[in-house]
Amino acid sequence: MNIIISAGGTGGHIFPAVAVADELKRRDPSVNILFVGAEGKMEMERVPKAGYAIEGLWIAGLQRRLTLRNLWLNLQLPIKLVSSMLKVRRILNDFKPDIAVGFGGFASGPTLRAAANKNIPTILQEQNSYAGVTNKLLAQKAAKICVAYEGLDKFFPADKLVLTGNPVRSDILAIKAKRTEGVNYFGLDPHKKTIAILGGSLGAKTLNVAMETSAALIKDQSNVQILWQCGRLYEEDFKNGQAAQLPNVQMRPFIDRMDLAYAVADVIVARAGALTISELCLAGTPSVLVPSPNVAEDHQTKNAMALVNKKAALLVRDVEASEKMIPTALELIANTSLSADLSQNILSLGKPNAAKDIADVILATIQKRT
Repeated sequence: MNIIISAGGTGGHIFPAVAVADELKRRDPSVNILFVGAEGKMEMERVPKAGYAIEGLWIAGLQRRLTLRNLWLNLQLPIKLVSSMLKVRRILNDFKPDIAVGFGGFASGPTLRAAANKNIPTILQEQNSYAGVTNKLLAQKAAKICVAYEGLDKFFPADKLVLTGNPVRSDILAIKAKRTEGVNYFGLDPHKKTIAILGGSLGAKTLNVAMETSAALIKDQSNVQILWQCGRLYEEDFKNGQAAQLPNVQMRPFIDRMDLAYAVADVIVARAGALTISELCLAGTPSVLVPSPNVAEDHQTKNAMALVNKKAALLVRDVEASEKMIPTALELIANTSLSADLSQNILSLGKPNAAKDIADVILATIQKRT
């Protein structure tokens, strides 16, 4: 059995894809899995580290900012697309996949389009509550579309939808038992409430600026401590600021044990990417979401609102973060009744078996073909 998986660009695409690949390998160690990604993107490093082969395409997305460099990159797009389609056809001819599965990223478009053109079954995994342009185009020929949110029948054929959720790292499960380990790992005070500011491995400038502008307020919180992931891009900008110097703040450019960060957090402040949302639903931590406005079709706001509308999280808009982010988090950590309600509601949305369910869809589709 040969399976092609195309995913990349961000961890939100790569981690779910690897989780499903691991599940498929667990069920049948003889299965052959080949990833297809975009040259120069993080998947070309992360996927081999996870133990899988990957082929890279010369492909990129449309650059929306109007600069001379971006104009030149956009002019190259037709050439890159033709080059990618030719390479994908060679990959398909050599590997002879039984199915192609797309988890998003620049390479998914040409990979699944070429597979569909050769009558190879294709499956899409849409991680967000608002469908991306590429998946909308690929949906017509897809056998099934695995989704993480209800209501996506307004974008896709209803008979193709399977509500699976987004696969996440298995270490996010059962985190409450790791709290003591997490407190010791980060050197935190076990008697204080903890807010985790999770801006991602690269960082989120808005979240960092909000921390700095709220330094005086944070200083006055004798019973609260903050674990602040500022991101590698912003460490130099903020490490000497007022917030980073506070005794009840730990600023780290990168957190390699995210499971322990979830374990120690009484409240989490984060962006609203698909993977983050899925992890929060399994962790059950009361959360303040600050959606990034710098994403296609503002899908992070739509992700966040899917939780807010079910009273499963609070929302602070990006433009209001400097003023409202930290005060909202502090109010939440003090309001034990609201925290308990948010925790219960967000846990009800979790899909802990997402990787297994998507693997079921893949294997059933292959079996149906044979």
